[in-house]
Amino acid sequence: MISRRKLLRHMAATAGAAFGSPLLPNFGQAASLASGGGPKRVIFFMQNQGFDPATCIPAGMTSNGSLAKVKLPEPIQALEPFKERLHIINGLHGLHTSPSHSAFFGALGGYRGSDGVPPSASTIDYELSKVLPETLLPHLCIGMDSMENMKAKPTVANLSASGAGQPIFMHSNPNHLYQMLYGGISDGDIRKQHEARSSMFDRIEQLAAAQGKGLPMADQQRYGQYVQGFQDINGLRSRLGGVSDHLRNFAPKVDDRYTNPEFETDWHDVLLDLGVSALKSGITSVLTIGSGRGEIFGSWKGVGVEEQGHNLGHMKQPDNPIWIKIRQYNSRMLVKLMEELESVPEGSGTMMDHTLIVYTSNNADAQHTSGANWPVMLLGNCGGAFKSGCFTQLDGKRPINALYSSILTAAGAPCDRFNMSEKMTAKFDSGIGPLKEILA
Repeated sequence: MISRRKLLRHMAATAGAAFGSPLLPNFGQAASLASGGGPKRVIFFMQNQGFDPATCIPAGMTSNGSLAKVKLPEPIQALEPFKERLHIINGLHGLHTSPSHSAFFGALGGYRGSDGVPPSASTIDYELSKVLPETLLPHLCIGMDSMENMKAKPTVANLSASGAGQPIFMHSNPNHLYQMLYGGISDGDIRKQHEARSSMFDRIEQLAAAQGKGLPMADQQRYGQYVQGFQDINGLRSRLGGVSDHLRNFAPKVDDRYTNPEFETDWHDVLLDLGVSALKSGITSVLTIGSGRGEIFGSWKGVGVEEQGHNLGHMKQPDNPIWIKIRQYNSRMLVKLMEELESVPEGSGTMMDHTLIVYTSNNADAQHTSGANWPVMLLGNCGGAFKSGCFTQLDGKRPINALYSSILTAAGAPCDRFNMSEKMTAKFDSGIGPLKEILA
């Protein structure tokens, strides 16, 4: 398959003629999709503080079955009209990730993670960005937190990684993300700020490239990654500029929620809008949403939850009014994602017909947990690649890695073990390869 770097150069050079269709062309589709169908895009929604199975499993369901004639629990009631697209999975584990307060990179990496510990390998979202149809921005991560945290740290890396010791940053300030994606087609202050930042990044790249030449060889490699980061930013800006007419059809309207938010959820909402626009425009094929940014923090005052941060994890989630509000807010976001993608035709169906949404927690079932149970909800069947409209109870002997192997397999990249050695597999996995229970 054509390399990403060559592909992006080609896209930038031919953008003026290439984007007459509503969406960016899927250059890598033929090579990356499984013959029986599979996702063109995948969304990971990671809620912090754990995902108690009682907040998603219908009352009385203890074994595999259809969701058609059952009522969804109150926390996820917004998904009731979409039950035929929903697959609730209980009984995966993440014992080997040692989650404690959070598994951090281990949640999407399927390996041991901890606070302040760098990733030991790439995460599933990044791996999918390499095999799904090529896009201008292969992978977009957005992080939602308290207003104080999002302003103090507009970018943070706790969930996604492109390799060992190579974290991927989440965008938490929607103004900065808007400038990055749509600054080149904006007017007024947004355009001025975009041009100023672009000029600064160009100069930093030039200085960094020149200064690094005098370093010892071992340091040059590390320094090279730093320089590459600025090259990637500047290259993305150039490529987005090449498709400006196309992007104007998808750029969200900037309102007071960006510059004068009343609550942190105002920023959460517009960050979601930006993620949706990036998917619908074809800028990206993988979106990772970190509610709580992979940490133990987070705030939802905008939905009437005064408690925030670490204390939320010490509350039992089932029948808890606070957690009902948080999970309902999440569910409304999931509905918005589905409705927005459903509104865009794609092939003989819609974008949602070729999308998989994975909703879970970066911390298994609870804030303080061994990781013995890691509930997951899937939304979408990707043209029939995944089973949907059902509940599956597993025996607790297969790890989250098996779920990630399943998604990779459906995306056209067969995978027996994801980030697990044979020794680790023998200890923590009773099987090998994808989960036959979730693939159609």
